[in-house]
Amino acid sequence: MTQLILAPLLAEGETYAGIIGNNQGEAYHLILLPDDNDDASWKNQLAWAKSIGGDLPDKTELAMLWNTCRDQFQKDLYWSNQPWELGGACAWCQYFLSGGQSYGRKINELRARAVRRLPI
Repeated sequence: MTQLILAPLLAEGETYAGIIGNNQGEAYHLILLPDDNDDASWKNQLAWAKSIGGDLPDKTELAMLWNTCRDQFQKDLYWSNQPWELGGACAWCQYFLSGGQSYGRKINELRARAVRRLPI
């Protein structure tokens, strides 16, 4: 039996990015929230995303957004919500010019976009 999964209703300005899964095997809808936040530190961007009811995307979600919604981003570096595993002073980021991922010092000022996740 095939199960039909419908895309969720979107609020004004939101963009549906698609369905993605996490390491626990749970699938969810990824929704890109409107507005692009100017350069700020990682900590400040996390707080900004939370203040508008979202979260920064993780590394996997950023790669998906590069593939599905890159026209919604400036050609610049964007913070993820993930600290770099090998250094507490750094976090992962995505470059929306080339599609590459790297890490930067959390005190650096990079752009941010927020997402929301809806479990399926």
